[in-house]
Amino acid sequence: MARFRTADPRRDASAAPFLARGRAPLRLGLAGGGTDLPGYAGRFGGAVLNATIDRYAFASVAARADGWLVFDACDLERTERHAPAPRLAGSGLDLHRGVYERMMRDFNAGAPLALTVTTSVDAPLGSGLGSSSALTVALIEAYAAYLGRSLTRRETALLACDIERRELGLAGGRQDQYAAAYGGVNMMRFPPRGEAVVDRLRLDPATARELEASLVLSFSGQARASTRIIAEQARNLDTDDAAALEGMHRLKEGVAAMQDALLAGDLVAFAAALDAAWQAKKRTARGIVTAETEWLEGVARSAGAMAVKVSGAGGGGFVMCLVPPERRARLIACLQAAGSPTYPVRLTEEGSEAWVVHRSAPIPVAEETPRAPFAVARASHPVPA
Repeated sequence: MARFRTADPRRDASAAPFLARGRAPLRLGLAGGGTDLPGYAGRFGGAVLNATIDRYAFASVAARADGWLVFDACDLERTERHAPAPRLAGSGLDLHRGVYERMMRDFNAGAPLALTVTTSVDAPLGSGLGSSSALTVALIEAYAAYLGRSLTRRETALLACDIERRELGLAGGRQDQYAAAYGGVNMMRFPPRGEAVVDRLRLDPATARELEASLVLSFSGQARASTRIIAEQARNLDTDDAAALEGMHRLKEGVAAMQDALLAGDLVAFAAALDAAWQAKKRTARGIVTAETEWLEGVARSAGAMAVKVSGAGGGGFVMCLVPPERRARLIACLQAAGSPTYPVRLTEEGSEAWVVHRSAPIPVAEETPRAPFAVARASHPVPA
């Protein structure tokens, strides 16, 4: 397990900035998703190609004067109040609890703090865009800035993986944490042993703009059933299910083909590789395709999409389409008319980040929008490891 810098026990936590915020981008899984699962990567090594987009998970950490710890998940319309403690009992917000406990333990000498922790995500629950792990990364960034700590992008991703997969026991792979921390279009390798390797793809600017102009996201109207699908994929791998294993192998093979197509600026070949990867993905578990996503795929293809895939583990969430830019407006109109909210996409280069806000007056104990004037200072972030 990775080692992280621990808090200086002489440090006075009350000297922390009054308010700190963090954000981390969501991602599109382009190829290889699923090969980062432990059951596959631990045996064969995994490979994933993904890209971050201009949707984010946000987290804010602010001091409280009343002695309580409050978790406010705004987008879920859920609020919890706890007595600060090294271990929180009865919390239903697992990510909030897990990150709070770990950050207090590692970076505040184990001393719990009274705080208001506010979060939101620019995507519905179960979107398939890596939102849960992006939220974990955003929370880590906000806490680190609040406590005056500094983590590299690699350390942030490793910490997020350790909290989610080991401490909380949440099923899944590791691509989402690395995507949220690093940002950009990345080729990721997950060897059977050792840490992940992240290589940024330096795309020709024209290729990046053409790819961005060709992407469309359409929401299927249902949250994806990722936990069930991941569990089935794990069972299939444990039992050496031939179809599932072959599908995973093909998913990994498709990563190199898709990378080569992007670096060559050949979006026709990229679309063919994306389509082949989606066909392979369907073989790894039942439930990846639903009636809703299958219908949306048909609508998209009839409107000119060159390739279509469900983002993330499948089973719902967003459907990603690749379409010639001159047909994108028509595709969006068709999917909107079919009742599916549909959006263009902007790619982002920046990964997770944090900033601190110095206010002239404390936030009132009542959860009101503060009106005090404030000044913003960007938190320093090391160059990506």
